[in-house]
Amino acid sequence: MPSTARVILVTGASTGIGAACVNKLITSGFFVFGSVRTEADAERLQIRFGRNFSPLMFDITNDRDILRSVEYVDKKLAGATLAGLVNNAGMAAPGPLLHIPLSKFREQIAVNLTGQLQVIQAFASCLGAGGQTRSGPPGRIVNMSSVAGRFAAPFLGAYSASKFGFEALSDALRRELLPFGVKVTVVQPGMIATPIWDKAEAVDFSPYDHTIYAASARRMREWIINKGRHAPSADKVADAVFYALVAKNPPARIAVVQNRFVDYILPPMLPTKLADWLVTRQIKTEVMNKER
Repeated sequence: MPSTARVILVTGASTGIGAACVNKLITSGFFVFGSVRTEADAERLQIRFGRNFSPLMFDITNDRDILRSVEYVDKKLAGATLAGLVNNAGMAAPGPLLHIPLSKFREQIAVNLTGQLQVIQAFASCLGAGGQTRSGPPGRIVNMSSVAGRFAAPFLGAYSASKFGFEALSDALRRELLPFGVKVTVVQPGMIATPIWDKAEAVDFSPYDHTIYAASARRMREWIINKGRHAPSADKVADAVFYALVAKNPPARIAVVQNRFVDYILPPMLPTKLADWLVTRQIKTEVMNKER
């Protein structure tokens, strides 16, 4: 690791937004640690990004792996401050709330919310949020949320619950870290063109075939996948992350959406009953037809 380079840690670095963030930061002169979960991903990213990248093998829900990575990063920092922590790792498992297995619900909360806090707590001292004296200015935290953390759509209730929670956690964290000078920014992507849409196509919806939501859920999945594949690239999100890390006074939130008014500003402004009618009218039609 170059002794003069500022150092960033990006979780969930293997593909998509995480890999785009790593690429943006390295080309901008940072040294980047990136968390991955497989040796194959570690080797692939090391070859791709070269000497200014170091893979870390940990799952954000595994305390032991996280602590081992903290020790490794702290040793490499040699008393310097970690310039930034980008909490990008996450997951989504769609399904109607009446029928989604509780194990899937708990998993999304564990990964998208509890796991984020585990990583933040573990690396807080490296960022300068603790009693340890470090060289360099306090680090920054960038939390990868979603527009789903502002507006909850049908069949994404578990994911939205985790992201609404992450928004609240980030607000409290931002205020609690003010005495340390550690700034916290939330990045809120809308639909972004990443390999996640290939994974979404493979999601098994058959467990919900016996429910009234079967046709609606499949149709919504097709619509989301089609829109997602034609969405802005992950590089747009990486640009927002970079800005949050280097701007003198970064904003509390940065939205990355295709149409700011339609995709970000309007949905929370709609009267609740109108929003409910707009997003559920198709579901209601199918429920009524099923009951007849």
